[in-house]
Amino acid sequence: MTPTVQIEGSVGRVILSGQFDFSAHREFRQVCESIIANPDIKEVLVDFQNVNYLDSSALGMLLLLKEKIAAASKTLALVNCRDTVKQVLEIACFGKIFTIR
Repeated sequence: MTPTVQIEGSVGRVILSGQFDFSAHREFRQVCESIIANPDIKEVLVDFQNVNYLDSSALGMLLLLKEKIAAASKTLALVNCRDTVKQVLEIACFGKIFTIR
């Protein structure tokens, strides 16, 4: 999986595809760091529309991203989650931690 970025105004969208697991951590971190460093971006969306699998390391990456986003005074939302992804997020109680739309 290679994450891609779309920027529209003050919104940065990280688009994921395939399997979101430990093998994606380096690329995911680099993409997220570039978005966080952009002062024009106020909201970050992580788009799961094309993700068919995520594991516990992906959950950890999302938690770290949330901390960094908050430290940068930006907002974060997880969007376009397929049912399988939603189930994992619900089991992990991520609905209490993240905005999921």
